[in-house]
Amino acid sequence: MENSNSKSTGLKVALGILLALFLGTGFYTSKLYNDKKETEAVLTKEKEQVMADLNNMAKQYDIAIGENEVANQNLVEARARIEGLMDSLKISQNSVNSLWRYKKQFLALQEEMDVLLAENDKLKVENSLLATSLDSTQLQLAERTMFTDSLLVQNTELATVVENAAVLQTVGLKAYGVIERTSGKLIPTERSRRSDKIRVCYTVAKNTLVGAGDKELYVQVLDPNDNVLGANEQIQFEDKILNYSLVSKFNYENRSLNICEFVAPNNDEFEEGRYTVNVFNEKELISSTEFTLK
Repeated sequence: MENSNSKSTGLKVALGILLALFLGTGFYTSKLYNDKKETEAVLTKEKEQVMADLNNMAKQYDIAIGENEVANQNLVEARARIEGLMDSLKISQNSVNSLWRYKKQFLALQEEMDVLLAENDKLKVENSLLATSLDSTQLQLAERTMFTDSLLVQNTELATVVENAAVLQTVGLKAYGVIERTSGKLIPTERSRRSDKIRVCYTVAKNTLVGAGDKELYVQVLDPNDNVLGANEQIQFEDKILNYSLVSKFNYENRSLNICEFVAPNNDEFEEGRYTVNVFNEKELISSTEFTLK
């Protein structure tokens, strides 16, 4: 009887121990499960935070890259590294080691971004100063170009003025009939029948712009019927043909020069009426006068 009671008591003790172990195991298992859930929740939150931080970094790079007309290659490469880390983080396991590794990479990228953005800001300031300097230089160049163009126009106009002024001119053109004595003496006359020749006199004006040397002017004498007296030869200057009575040749020495020429009648005597005398410097008419023989 005593043995039976002893066995019953031992069984109860064993069952108690087993129950205690079972309850302890269940409690421990439940605690581990809850701890795991809490850890997973913390890791998920941390992962989301790292992802959000990486996304913010990517946006900052996008802004910095967009502010440059020419993309900064260092910024572009750093932006690509962030994108690669984000893609890797999306498919990573929620583990402490994994998350800690990504956090370390994030911190490294954060330091890199601080340096690159600081350099980019400095570069923007330098580019701004360079652009301002370039604008100033371009303005000065434009002003100088305008000034140069103005000088060219003035020089061209001056050259044209000088070219136009660098021609011989005549003053005091006079013409009249003369009687020529055998002694060589000349007697002015207004009588056509008594005139042996027509005397044409003029003064070549001093012009320092004209070089010294042998020169020639063309004298044209027209009778009352507009016939050219004298040699009545032709010479062509570009699109103009000039009929002249004689070529007045002389040596010009940069000072005023008095010249007289003679023209004989085409027939034995001059006709009555108004005569016209023109002096040409090549094709340009430089002086003209009229006189009358009765």
